[in-house]
Amino acid sequence: MPKLVCIVCPRGCTMEVTETGEGFRVTGNTCKRGEAFALAEMTCPMRTISSTVPTVFPEVPVLPVRVSAEIPKERIFDVMREIKKVRLDHDVRRGDVVLADVLGLGVDIIATDELLKRK
Repeated sequence: MPKLVCIVCPRGCTMEVTETGEGFRVTGNTCKRGEAFALAEMTCPMRTISSTVPTVFPEVPVLPVRVSAEIPKERIFDVMREIKKVRLDHDVRRGDVVLADVLGLGVDIIATDELLKRK
């Protein structure tokens, strides 16, 4: 019986998940959001990634990036391998797409900072 600590709100409920013939039963949650979190963790856990990509600019050797939406947990290392293939050689702004639709997941890798603050 897996135990999970809910991360949806600051309350941090400790929940237990039991598999039944009809699916999963969640106990220990104090709200519906906790139940939804536990069910998602058991059926299709999703995660977010933040990383950096190298650039060709000596004054800004790396640029922070993140995924534009959550990805399946089991695809984290696949996505990281794709991020490692990127090397920026042009100016980007916060929110610009650095790598579109990574691995066909419908999620982009986006810049979280400016590359060069040119005027």
